[in-house]
Amino acid sequence: MERRKLGTTDLEVSVIGFGCWTMGGPNFSPANGQPIGWADVNKDDVLAGIKAGLDAGVNHFDNADIYGNGRAERLLRECLDELGHLRGSNRDRLVIASKIGHMRGTAEHPYLPRHIRNQCEQSLMNLGVDHIDLYYFHHGGFAEDGQPGNLRDAAETMHELVREGKVRAVGQSAYSDEDFARTIPVVKPAVLQSHANLLDQVRIANGCKTQELMDEHGCTFIAFGPLGQGLLLDKFDADNPPTFADGDIRGSRDDFKRENLLKLRDKLTKVKERFGAEIVDLSSVASRFLLGHRNVSGVIPGFRNARQATMNVRAGADAPLSESDLAFLRELFPAS
Repeated sequence: MERRKLGTTDLEVSVIGFGCWTMGGPNFSPANGQPIGWADVNKDDVLAGIKAGLDAGVNHFDNADIYGNGRAERLLRECLDELGHLRGSNRDRLVIASKIGHMRGTAEHPYLPRHIRNQCEQSLMNLGVDHIDLYYFHHGGFAEDGQPGNLRDAAETMHELVREGKVRAVGQSAYSDEDFARTIPVVKPAVLQSHANLLDQVRIANGCKTQELMDEHGCTFIAFGPLGQGLLLDKFDADNPPTFADGDIRGSRDDFKRENLLKLRDKLTKVKERFGAEIVDLSSVASRFLLGHRNVSGVIPGFRNARQATMNVRAGADAPLSESDLAFLRELFPAS
């Protein structure tokens, strides 16, 4: 599988990585009680999925302390350990990412320097590693200057962890151009991460603000949600909209309601006519669309089992989309 560099670092990630959010299972926001997880997972299924990914050349696993409140990190450790990939040269080939910011525990603010250190140590323990290859700030919600959890103190703490060898590279995850513009000059991240897919191209489109920031600061981009949480796979029936278990974030999204599924169905029919009608065809074209954009180092679809993992990695084996294919998809799914 092709690998691409992360920013100006010497780290290279497989263009298809595995997002570990689903591995945390059901979860709820400590702030407002809203669902922020997924349906429960089975360890044997996850283990088989990780093995399928490793066999196909996946070396990038993206996690966070808030995913299942540490469960996803611990499950990743258990699986990689059983497969012999937490030791020696196998470990050296992996790029394990995690994040800090959505779990504040008893701290006044999640970006307090002491809390960042505590969470880093906990993630190292959960993951069973002595360093985190790529450690992100999970969002741009830093406190104001001079207040506990402010941007400058948090960024300095993160770079201290790099100097101490506990972190290899720093990343910034955010959900708006404004947050990226404010944080990048201070955090100096090698990598940005945000939501991106055919339905949401605002941070990968040519000429957009985040692309300009990456060009200016030498960052690259990791896209989460490349399959639109399954929406782009045309597997949901508009006449019988899906329901989701408690703690599954999809249950709170209007995108899975009948009206929106009907609108999407017409577009996906055209995609299937051009690229193939199977779910694996839709998965591949969705990921390859993102990989056809400037500064994108990789995509990190989620998975629950070997079937989904095998589907995800197909995009890493298929030929890149042509310029005419990219233009067709941009016209069908215009960036907003």
